[in-house]
Amino acid sequence: MKMKLFAAAVAALAAGGAYAQSSVTLYGVVDAGIEYNNKSSTNALGTNGNNLWAMQSGNQSGSRWGLRGVEDLGGGLKGIFVLESGFNVDTGTSAQGGRLFGRNAYVGLQSQYGALTLGRQQTTLYDFALVYDPMAISTRYSSTSQEAAFASRADNAAKYTGTFGGLTVSALYSFTNNGNETAGNFTNGREYGFLASYAAGPFSIGAAYDQSNNVNNALAGTNGTQLIRRATVAGTYAFGPAKLYAGYRYAKAYNGANLVGSPTVANTASNLGWFGVGYQLTPALSLSGAAYYQNLRESSANPWQFVTTADYALSKRTDVYATASYVLNNGSKSRLGVNGFNDASGQTQFVQAGANQFGAVVGVRHKF
Repeated sequence: MKMKLFAAAVAALAAGGAYAQSSVTLYGVVDAGIEYNNKSSTNALGTNGNNLWAMQSGNQSGSRWGLRGVEDLGGGLKGIFVLESGFNVDTGTSAQGGRLFGRNAYVGLQSQYGALTLGRQQTTLYDFALVYDPMAISTRYSSTSQEAAFASRADNAAKYTGTFGGLTVSALYSFTNNGNETAGNFTNGREYGFLASYAAGPFSIGAAYDQSNNVNNALAGTNGTQLIRRATVAGTYAFGPAKLYAGYRYAKAYNGANLVGSPTVANTASNLGWFGVGYQLTPALSLSGAAYYQNLRESSANPWQFVTTADYALSKRTDVYATASYVLNNGSKSRLGVNGFNDASGQTQFVQAGANQFGAVVGVRHKF
């Protein structure tokens, strides 16, 4: 009798395991290269300029490792999670400010109606730029040099994403970003955004909106009411081995907030436009080029940035690349470098004030 009960228990456990199938995948990217910049300044004021040679981590893709899990709960419902850690190959340190899982850290449920996830996640602007930036928001030389929000993530965020045929929709709400929720101040550090895109045949079009409030800082005299709104629209068209890109982003600061690139002018606005092309020359060799122009109103800063990239696949997992960029600053008030504005958060390389800058990087990337 005991043996029969034991056999029945084993059969039940086996049936349950077959029903609730699960998997965990380890994945990652290791990317490093050598970069050259001219007219590079050692300080954010851009008071000097010299040639710079440096080893850089994560040029085409941010170096990372991650765990991705899924469990079939039955009835089309799945439990999912992602833990993704960024790191610097050149020093072996953690990226994203030293966070253990700074790139992504979320858990949620997924069904035919979409996915609902909770944790630290990519914003809707990030999801938008991955599709509509000709450089696919590469760490070195892309739309993120002029608009860092295209590579932004949000803490304490709830996010919904659904795909229905050619239509993809997404919405995100962050209770606070880079801080803690504050009792009695619901808007402190709050961020929310929306995304809608549609793809049919060779054509794709998308639009996204994002609004973010500054985190309360008593020393700066803010109370979490300062905010920035961003709206963007773009499209792509593919024909043969080529793909065309074009897009536009509008940003406006409110209640004393400042836009990056215009640090001394509050409540200003910005227009950013871009166009580019990608071309698959051979199955292994791809070429791409893009131009970005930004008009920072009331600050006389209207920089151009031009980028070109060649990528050669040695295998399905390993490729080598060469990327070059040239920034054209109009006047001393425009301080855009190939890697971003002098006043950008986390910026470690600066351009000499009012100078044009050239940058180039060659490297190797391995995916696993």
